[in-house]
Amino acid sequence: MKSASQPLHWSNWSGTVQCDPEQMLRPDTEEEVSELVQAAARQGKTVRIIGSGHSFTPLGETSEWMVQLDRMQGIRELNEAEGTATVYAGTRLKDLGELLFANGWAQENLGDINRQTIGGAIGTGTHGTGARYGSLATQAVRFRAVLGDGSIVNVDASHPDWFKAMQVSLGAFGIITEVTLRVVPAKRKRLTSFRTTLEETLAQLNEWRDQHEHFEFFWFPHTSGSQVKTMNSTEEEVTPNRRWNEWSKYVVENGLFWGMSEACRLMPSLSKRVSSVSARFVPVFDEVGYGHRLFVTPRLVKFNEMEYSVPAEAMRGALLDIQRAVQKHRFAVHFPVECRYVRGDDIWLSPAYGRDSAYIAVHMYKGMPFQAYFQEMERILLHYGGRPHWGKWHSLTAEQLRPLYPKWDQAMTIRGQCDPDGILMNRYVRRVLGE
Repeated sequence: MKSASQPLHWSNWSGTVQCDPEQMLRPDTEEEVSELVQAAARQGKTVRIIGSGHSFTPLGETSEWMVQLDRMQGIRELNEAEGTATVYAGTRLKDLGELLFANGWAQENLGDINRQTIGGAIGTGTHGTGARYGSLATQAVRFRAVLGDGSIVNVDASHPDWFKAMQVSLGAFGIITEVTLRVVPAKRKRLTSFRTTLEETLAQLNEWRDQHEHFEFFWFPHTSGSQVKTMNSTEEEVTPNRRWNEWSKYVVENGLFWGMSEACRLMPSLSKRVSSVSARFVPVFDEVGYGHRLFVTPRLVKFNEMEYSVPAEAMRGALLDIQRAVQKHRFAVHFPVECRYVRGDDIWLSPAYGRDSAYIAVHMYKGMPFQAYFQEMERILLHYGGRPHWGKWHSLTAEQLRPLYPKWDQAMTIRGQCDPDGILMNRYVRRVLGE
């Protein structure tokens, strides 16, 4: 096991969460994870597991022991007869996509960022888009995890309460070391992006949602502009000159947007103008490739994010209220509002529990004040029965979250059984889950 001896400092991706852990531990094996948890218990220390640090909340923050599974990566077993892949929890989504593809397989759906570890993405309820597809946690069929006393357990549908509680668990029910995922044969997909108006998007909302395997759209604040992206399976050949497409996305789009974002940070009054420019120059394209590459949008310009799940039928009303609030308060924001759909599930702490869901995400460029904007958006989304994404900014506490989740008390009972002494907790997790 690797443990850094020099003074440590850790920061999440956006830089809004920073801490100085006493130890940063990088175990090589599941047995070492068990040993370190037992050692922490003996010494009265807490342990927080982190993935890639892409959460915008203090999920990983600690002054005690921090654990990262970046030495536990890769596919342990690919069972083609079952259509499953057992992977180490520290595997990054980008690497997992390529490893599966090399064997002719893929995850059925992904989000638009692939920096996360598979364990962290599942544990926070990370999702992609598509009314027929659930979050990444719905792809999990089995876990191996180290509990708060150091014991190692296998959890699957034969233990339904534990399984449903652990599918989205914020790293507080056990340190997941392996995940067995349901996978599908790799298929080519056609990604289309086009420019339209918010009025047209909302008029076609249900049709586009139901017509396409994957559908999402972006509204540009202070404008009537909208970008729509759809993706569907195809037998067409992969688009040539993909290197140019990648260079364009990484250098041209991100580079120009970074420059405009810096201008907005220095002079917030430019935000409305920059949003208008972005709406006019929405990329328009058709591209054929494989899903694990097409799902991903390069995110080189750093930001802070809040995202809420509301009932799918509330998308239109919530977005119109957001539009009115932006106009009323004249928020200095130039990042688009991102709107996606996720199929409902039966995972106890999933924001999509028991309902087909619309996810609405708001962003603010790193270095620009975001609290007032996020708080007003949160007020609107809570009005529509919203539940926050566990990895994104929100202001709720356990007292406010409990009524939003019908299985909350059962989940907390399982959490107490998995980690009765709170070895795997930190101050923030106690705030959102309770003692």
